[in-house]
Amino acid sequence: METLRKLIHQIAEEGGLISATLSQRRNKSEEQAYTKVQIKPVELKGQLHYQLAYYFSNKVTHENILPALLEERLAELFETTFRQALLCTVDADYQVLISKKFKVSILTKAPSKTAGSLSHNRKKQYILEEGQAVPFLVELGIMNEDGKVFAKRFDKFRQINRFLEMIQDVAGDLPQDRPVTIVDFGCGKSYLTFALYHYLSVERRMRLNVVGLDLKADVIERCSVLANKLGYENLRFLVGDIADYDELSRVDMVVTLHACDTATDAALEKAVRWNASVILSVPCCQHELMGQVKSPVLDPLLSHGILKERFSALATDAIRAKLLDIMGYRTQLLEFIDMEHTPKNIMIRAVKGSSGDREGLWKEYVQFRQFLSALPYLENACRDLLPKAD
Repeated sequence: METLRKLIHQIAEEGGLISATLSQRRNKSEEQAYTKVQIKPVELKGQLHYQLAYYFSNKVTHENILPALLEERLAELFETTFRQALLCTVDADYQVLISKKFKVSILTKAPSKTAGSLSHNRKKQYILEEGQAVPFLVELGIMNEDGKVFAKRFDKFRQINRFLEMIQDVAGDLPQDRPVTIVDFGCGKSYLTFALYHYLSVERRMRLNVVGLDLKADVIERCSVLANKLGYENLRFLVGDIADYDELSRVDMVVTLHACDTATDAALEKAVRWNASVILSVPCCQHELMGQVKSPVLDPLLSHGILKERFSALATDAIRAKLLDIMGYRTQLLEFIDMEHTPKNIMIRAVKGSSGDREGLWKEYVQFRQFLSALPYLENACRDLLPKAD
């Protein structure tokens, strides 16, 4: 840790820190703990401070400290809490990786950011910032060659950045010592597939093997042409169906965005059988439980079609999340983008790792499923991976 302490001291002494993101907790089993910390300089009452944003599962808290305390706070966070960080300064970017045995690796890269105004304001900071041309965003018609985001495409720009924030949170849970294999089921026009590849391969310098799969041959052809134009050598697009895809025997991350109805469950089953480290799923058209759910207690709700549809969709995603927990994942349900843009805005994010008492989770799940009179696709598909039914 001595090398890391010297780097922290240098940054604190010389200043020039533009931003820092600390992630990958040492103890991931701690409940109610923050999962990452972002740091940036701000000006408060005419004096330099550093603002620390602590990200919990359902909230963000802030703390402002004076520069004299920065070194001590960074050292404490590394030694007690986090194993990974990206420190961006005016002179260089430093990617920090700390092993379970506290072996430190520091990768130094050219600076990717420039210092801006320290005014304490509420301007949103994006991973891909406006004003810096990003080749895939230019090619997809989201920004011009000067990095200016077109007004009509700003919602898509925000969606891409929100998606990358969710990728950023789990990047440390992916293998660090070998190429990472990622499959995007139902990739469509692949805005987010290109974003994922750019962020992990170009920004974070990770070795990747990414496959985008979709049923529409014309869309796949256009995506393949663009990937070649951008020089994304390890990004391939294939025509195919989720249920039939069997090219790979090991996949580290599975992405499935807006796969319709039980196609989401088919993708989740494959992810679990691949023992994927990370699963990101934004379900769509959850019709399966709509025709199944019955409960006299819920008749005042279920007697209204629109309420039954919405309740069934929420219940479906709750069932998926609980089954993933039972099968060895830590699962969160997150807001993907603002509700004003689409009602289909819930992301299931699951990271491999024990989420608690498996038998207790199974009992809780069975009670919920029986209360709804439901027979979920995912439970049936993964029957051999689940506890025996009562």
